Amino acid sequence: MNQKSEVPGAPIYAQGSGFAEEDNFYKEELLLAWRNRAMPLEGLRYPITPTGLHFLNVHFDIPEVDIAKWSLTLDGLVSHPIKMTLDDILRRPAVTTAVTMECAGNGRAFLSPRRISVPWLNEAIGTAEWTGTPLRGLLQEAGVNDKVSDLIFTGLDQGIQGEQLQYYQRSLSITDSSRDEVLLAYSMNGAPLQPQHGYPLRLVVPGWYGMASVKWLNRIELVSEPFTGYQQLQAYRYRQSGDDPGEPVSLIKVRALMVPPGIPELMTRTRLVKAGTVKLIGRAWAGRLGITRVEISQDRGSSWAEADIHEATSPFAWRAWSSTWEATPGKYTLCVRAFDTAGNVQPVSQPWNYQGMGNNMVQRVDVIVE
Repeated sequence: MNQKSEVPGAPIYAQGSGFAEEDNFYKEELLLAWRNRAMPLEGLRYPITPTGLHFLNVHFDIPEVDIAKWSLTLDGLVSHPIKMTLDDILRRPAVTTAVTMECAGNGRAFLSPRRISVPWLNEAIGTAEWTGTPLRGLLQEAGVNDKVSDLIFTGLDQGIQGEQLQYYQRSLSITDSSRDEVLLAYSMNGAPLQPQHGYPLRLVVPGWYGMASVKWLNRIELVSEPFTGYQQLQAYRYRQSGDDPGEPVSLIKVRALMVPPGIPELMTRTRLVKAGTVKLIGRAWAGRLGITRVEISQDRGSSWAEADIHEATSPFAWRAWSSTWEATPGKYTLCVRAFDTAGNVQPVSQPWNYQGMGNNMVQRVDVIVE
């Protein structure tokens, strides 16, 4: 729909191209931004993100659910198809796991040119305690056919994207679906799922970007061929052009963020800090991998110093880090980066891709020290 801005004299680069100019935001992006909220970076101080601060992404509309009529169906290539109410699911074995979830488009607004979509900066992130029943148990009870390749997960949210009418659907391989940590979750931070977070049931896939954790789940279908739906083959790809099939987005890349120190200037968010010893804190995560090192820079990445890393609350949750900075008067750009157990490190400059996916370049925080 890429309409041009109605502000007189505003650029019309976005019209028809699907891309926006640097530092210019468009009506479509505003429509998406007010529906999809970010976590304020000061929320990094909490090991478990309060539900009201956790990032939120709703592709279409929040569907209306009549719990008296709702059920979950698991069918396809199984010996014993299953249909369950929420009460049936609540009676099953329950697991609670802290999981860090990040949107695959986090950081998209820093790219140039950027695709017109939700203009995330650094804040499309959150860590919640999810309670649910392991999907693996249901698969064992249903009896999975040897020919199964993928599981297709369908949510109740429906809309049009890429000129296709669709329910939001994603798939996982039978191998990924059968991992112990994959949950059918009905509770977030000790309370029933709120409507915007997928009530009454959602998939939670620890270690993956958030698009895999299908909300408002009502059907799981086991199939023998790879799924070719829009959200699988068109959205969420690492592409270099519109006709490049690209590679699928999957596991979360290594990343660290800091709580911006001091106090902000309202519009620019530049920080004002008093000279002296300043404690810097934040969180680091890497999907299924562990964090081995976090480093801080006060000179825009020219030099780095190691920070202290603290224990994680679960294998799939972020780890706290901390450092002290002897701040002297002047202007600075603080940076933070993390390393994972596979040897990956955040880039200082983000490689570009067509859809703005998997952006994990180092965070920069402008600071004035008085």
